[in-house]
Amino acid sequence: MKIILDSVDIVQIQKWAYFIDGVTTNPTLLAKNGSDPLTRIKEILALLPGKDVSVEVTELEPDAMYAQAHKIAKLGSNVLVKIPCHKDYYPVIARLVNDGIKLNITLVFSLFQALSMCKLGVVYISPFIGRLDDHDIDGSELLFQLRGTIDAYNYKTQILAASIRSVLHVHEALLAGVDAITMPVKVLELAAEHQLTDQGIATFNADWQKLGISKFP
Repeated sequence: MKIILDSVDIVQIQKWAYFIDGVTTNPTLLAKNGSDPLTRIKEILALLPGKDVSVEVTELEPDAMYAQAHKIAKLGSNVLVKIPCHKDYYPVIARLVNDGIKLNITLVFSLFQALSMCKLGVVYISPFIGRLDDHDIDGSELLFQLRGTIDAYNYKTQILAASIRSVLHVHEALLAGVDAITMPVKVLELAAEHQLTDQGIATFNADWQKLGISKFP
């Protein structure tokens, strides 16, 4: 199971580079970052050789999107092109898969959308579970449905759980058996922490200090 960072923050990516299996980016993250988007993507690729880096198209017209996807893919062998799961883009997605372009289909919200992309043979589907929760729909339940259905039909497309808002989302994605989880830095740090671990360290240290030993072993 892959842990992917949903961030374009170079400092944080560098901090977690030894641990993560890649990075997901999107136009919103790049716009908020303030630096040149292409420069930032190249910096991320340099930090994560051989690891998945998802870069989203910004063109909306299908032919322009198709051309842009090819340009994005040429940025690196580990680049996955992100394309929204909209019915108008199904023909573009099919063409790109046929061309050998690795795709991460984003903004997936239903079982049929997801299975349609599996049928086309994309590398990843990214169900947005947090946004489903925002609309009073159990986003994590979709992950369980996807795992069971993809396995039943023996599709090779991987599930990349996205729109992760909490540690609970992380644990639910793990229980659902997804192939990858992309999460913001804050959630990754919270998931890696536990107050009982901190308390245990403090207790062991206090007891050790009582021995007055200055060197060990």
